[in-house]
Amino acid sequence: MTTETASAPIRVIVWGENRHEQVEEKVRAIYPTGMHTTIKEGIEEYLGDGASVSTVTLDDPEHGLTEEVLAQTDVLVWWGHAAHGDVSDEVVERVHRHVLEGMGLLVLHSGHWSKIFGKLMGTTCTLRWRSKDDREIVWTVDPTHPIAQGVPHPFIIPAQEMYGEYFDVPIPDELVFLSTFTGGEVFRSGMTYRRGFGRIFYFSPGDQDYPVYHQAEVRRIIANGVRWARTLRPEREIPVLLRYEEEDFYNGRGYEGR
Repeated sequence: MTTETASAPIRVIVWGENRHEQVEEKVRAIYPTGMHTTIKEGIEEYLGDGASVSTVTLDDPEHGLTEEVLAQTDVLVWWGHAAHGDVSDEVVERVHRHVLEGMGLLVLHSGHWSKIFGKLMGTTCTLRWRSKDDREIVWTVDPTHPIAQGVPHPFIIPAQEMYGEYFDVPIPDELVFLSTFTGGEVFRSGMTYRRGFGRIFYFSPGDQDYPVYHQAEVRRIIANGVRWARTLRPEREIPVLLRYEEEDFYNGRGYEGR
């Protein structure tokens, strides 16, 4: 599959679990059209015509992530929390393959415990947490990073769930943001990884009980992350083993068992 040129709109899918919004009035009051829709609107607010954004949810056929959909997706944004176990292993394998082939992936907040993030990280992805109206200060660790552009340093999220260290993930390729909380906790809240040809950005702010995805700084970071995660490779393909003869730098051939 050939990806679009860098000048074409970024094709984005926002995947939302969409369970809290259906059963909890408090969440529905904050996100009446669903968190996935609010996240979509934030990306559109900052990327404008530079992105074509759609949403799918857990309850869609194949969770909305069919082979055809993923093949036409440059960046997938993932939010899940209460129903990680309901996500089909077959769909997880499909998303995993597309990330290795070059599809970008943003994993938000409690998506750290999603099947797809755990598979890509290869660790438990566990952390310390406290559910209360906590103040989070988000500090920019790498002001030169594209994801940090236009983001105030620091900025405050008035009410948020606390995530704290130790966060059992691999050492990131880049640490972009670090958060502190009222209990003295710290958390690596914005990190990037590369897996295969795919770029991954994990960003922690965004519990369902608080209006975090309405906050301008958070929306800008997610939009910046989408722009960063898009691959610039002309083709979507998984890394493969090829044999090359001496002085032949271009015409590798497949493994033949010897």
